[in-house]
Amino acid sequence: MPKLTLLEIVTDILNDLDSDEVNSINDTVESLQVAQIVKTTYNNIIDGKHWPHLYELFQFEALSNTAKPNYLKIPATIISIEWMKYNVRKITDTKDKFTDIIYKSPIDFVELVNSRDSSLSTIQIVSDFSGVTLNIQNDKAPQFYTSFDDQYILFDSFDSGVDTTVMASKSSGWGRREAIFTISDSFIPDLPTQMFSYLLSESKSTAFSIMKQALNVKAEQNSKTQRYRMSQDAWRINKGIQYPDYGRK
Repeated sequence: MPKLTLLEIVTDILNDLDSDEVNSINDTVESLQVAQIVKTTYNNIIDGKHWPHLYELFQFEALSNTAKPNYLKIPATIISIEWMKYNVRKITDTKDKFTDIIYKSPIDFVELVNSRDSSLSTIQIVSDFSGVTLNIQNDKAPQFYTSFDDQYILFDSFDSGVDTTVMASKSSGWGRREAIFTISDSFIPDLPTQMFSYLLSESKSTAFSIMKQALNVKAEQNSKTQRYRMSQDAWRINKGIQYPDYGRK
């Protein structure tokens, strides 16, 4: 099945419900109700597993604040971070040197930086947004990072001989982005092509249950079939879950 717009999904479901035809989701109360059912169904599908198409490379956002030289901001669309790297290239280096930055829990991070001698010239006292002070080393590239609020990340150090603050352009991360659903005619749900049959069947089954207080046997059967396929086909690269073939060719 090809990808469908929300209007196409809604009109398909309305047709099976034997409801009035619509040219837009906003035409009737019923069509809006079906659109909301599709949205809820979509969110349940998205929340049900780690969808590979929602993972992407990204850069963090700069603060450009010399009072917080070791801080970067997590993009608002990113809801989880799997790993991050930073370009620790020195002025004398002839090529980039992206290095894994190791995550530390907030308590381990605080214990690390607060164990440093704040009287040294290589230590810069930085105030967090909460007002708590941290001893940040200013003569070496970042090695560890943490986050206290899931909005900003901070490094244990930065190299002031290279940059006055850590740079967004030198950062890279890989993580899961937020899936956005918009109630509009032309909106296409953010799912792999092979998952649209499942979204349609599951939405149709739910719509019959809610709006007709009845079970659509065919839609329910299709939903179960597509749910099984979903477990195998979510990943395009490694072909999803691999099952033994018991010698079959």
